[in-house]
Amino acid sequence: MINLDRTLTIEEAIKIIDGRDKIEFSEKAINRVRKSSRLIEKAIESDRPIYGVTTGLGANSNRNISLESARIYQEKILMSHAVSVGEPLNEQQTRAIMLMIILNGIKGYSGVRISTLEFYKEMLNKNLYPFVPSKGSVGYLNLEAHIGLAAIGKGKFYKDGKFVDSKEVLSELNIKPLELSYKEALFLISGTTSVTAFAILAINDMKILFENYKLISAMEIEVSCATTRFLDKRLMSVRKQIEQKNIAQDILDILEGSEICKYYYDKSLQNALSIRCIPQLMGPVLKKINEAEETVLREMNSCTDNPILYQDLDEFEVISGCNADSSYIGLEMDCCCIAMTMLAKMSERRTFRLLDSSLSNKPAFLVEGNGEDSGLMIVQYTQAGILNEMRINSTPGIIDNIPTSANQEDYVAMGFNSSKKF
Repeated sequence: MINLDRTLTIEEAIKIIDGRDKIEFSEKAINRVRKSSRLIEKAIESDRPIYGVTTGLGANSNRNISLESARIYQEKILMSHAVSVGEPLNEQQTRAIMLMIILNGIKGYSGVRISTLEFYKEMLNKNLYPFVPSKGSVGYLNLEAHIGLAAIGKGKFYKDGKFVDSKEVLSELNIKPLELSYKEALFLISGTTSVTAFAILAINDMKILFENYKLISAMEIEVSCATTRFLDKRLMSVRKQIEQKNIAQDILDILEGSEICKYYYDKSLQNALSIRCIPQLMGPVLKKINEAEETVLREMNSCTDNPILYQDLDEFEVISGCNADSSYIGLEMDCCCIAMTMLAKMSERRTFRLLDSSLSNKPAFLVEGNGEDSGLMIVQYTQAGILNEMRINSTPGIIDNIPTSANQEDYVAMGFNSSKKF
């Protein structure tokens, strides 16, 4: 059981997302949330205008909503925003978003009730998988709205190999559908929740891939009969890049005791760049992964709701802004796309060299014979095709801007498109 009242690691988040660990709230977190939910009630009683509660959304923010309609309005928000299209997100992606919604609210700045967060907690702990079409988000709102619809009994959950009405599933589990209070629908769809969710999954995958890439690189040094001079500690010491130095040492450790490397150490003066530049490329890629992870961890530990309720002693304010902007995550993920493509580019070039007999001094396509066998010829084709797709995805998504909401949202970060490339 993982207590959410602290900063999670990527690894802990993945355990929750994969269903290997369940979650709980501390008393401190529960009290913090309750205090915040009382503030939203006080704000409404004081007749303060509150964005998305007593006013419309986006370009409708200058239109007031009666207090009597405020609760009903929350359900309308979910209904109007649940308009994504396409194939559904997989269970891991959907659970990641649900976890980020909980982390967003547990900070105690959103006015959401603890019962609403408990409902989402139980959806995770009981492995309820809502139907969420995957396309159409500009960074938040749409995807989260479909999860909210499932929670209030008007969406769908996965059951017995298909998506069925969520009200039916909740009834079978003897769970009453979630009833929304003031601001809660707005909270459930606001923030960088989906962008951060996809970034967590991407960073976890990148970290695993990076370790495998290190092993593959060591293997290719051996099979290419390369000299390991390029990994020399003295060479690494004169360039003040710590990641490069550490990568070189890691690969030397993997190759320790290799008779092949020992034999070829003095056989050639210098390797091709696709071998010789391994630490010089893997170093900055690791640096970028680490920077992205640090940014995502900070985002997981943040409130990105809008508006927030901020109390200072006996005074409190309802403050509207845009912590829901996805630039932090989007920019990191765009850079990570470029970094992963650079690794793939180097890998494809090494494969090409191994399959070309004039470069590798090995049988063409690594197969003996008279030409009737293609050997590993088409493996390089596959790499070339995937690399082409990766290059297309390396075009930054976050530099695009499509204004929405009658130009009230005239700048849109589009960070979701950067995050979901992975």
